[in-house]
Amino acid sequence: MSKVNAAKRRLKKQVVRFALSALSTLLLVCVCCSVKAYAAVPTITVDLGSGASGDGALGALELLFFLALLALAPSILVMMTSFTRIVIVLSFLRSALGTQQSPPNQVVIGLALFLTLFIMMPTLREINETAYQPYRAGAIEQEEAIDRMVRPMKVFMLKQTKPKDLSLFLSIAQSRGWEGVPSEQTAEETAELLSDVEQNQQRLLSLGLEIIVPSFITSELKRAFEIGFLLFLPFLIIDMVVSSTLMSMGMVMLPPSMIALPFKLMMFVLVDGWGQLFGTLVSGFR
Repeated sequence: MSKVNAAKRRLKKQVVRFALSALSTLLLVCVCCSVKAYAAVPTITVDLGSGASGDGALGALELLFFLALLALAPSILVMMTSFTRIVIVLSFLRSALGTQQSPPNQVVIGLALFLTLFIMMPTLREINETAYQPYRAGAIEQEEAIDRMVRPMKVFMLKQTKPKDLSLFLSIAQSRGWEGVPSEQTAEETAELLSDVEQNQQRLLSLGLEIIVPSFITSELKRAFEIGFLLFLPFLIIDMVVSSTLMSMGMVMLPPSMIALPFKLMMFVLVDGWGQLFGTLVSGFR
């Protein structure tokens, strides 16, 4: 009986394989017939080289440049907004609490994105009113619209930039002989200009993004690490107290981080840590 059952099972497998192969062959024949029928129908094509001779290569290059810029747009916008400082501070907070992956990365990035949207809303409204809406209505050209879009972003970044960082990149650009870079300024002169960005707009906004963006990012990284250091201090004190207590009690094998975690969470909740942190982060942007 066992041999008969084995033979039946082998026969079923062969029948299933034959049916699958026949079905695949039928589908392939149908696809080939449909392709032949579709080939007789006139198709619509996109010609990048329409116009005078030699424009095809230029159109293709412009398209490739646009696609590359579109792919880099999220990274560029993230580096030109308050996202960098916020996400670094939230990461430091998670490390200081010692909660491993809580809150998870998705929550941390989501919080940073929505706080960034809240902080950048006045700048985005100005861009919409002064650049996008006039361009959509046909009142201004594309070049002027881009210039009007960049101007509020420059003002925002310059308000957060430290004079020392801006003076550093100005001196580097001047030493390399970049064209269009203003004369080298001391940190005191740069601080005087940055003290009132609105009043000194004409002088500051003449700087290119290649100088403003790295200066802004450097200042944001410094501030984020300073805030992270201040966040670590109270939790470090709790870790030290718990570790010394466990050592004095002779409980060497018990991990101090596991005992200190509830105390950290309790202290963070009692002082309204999330509200205090978010309020400080939002109000820290000029």
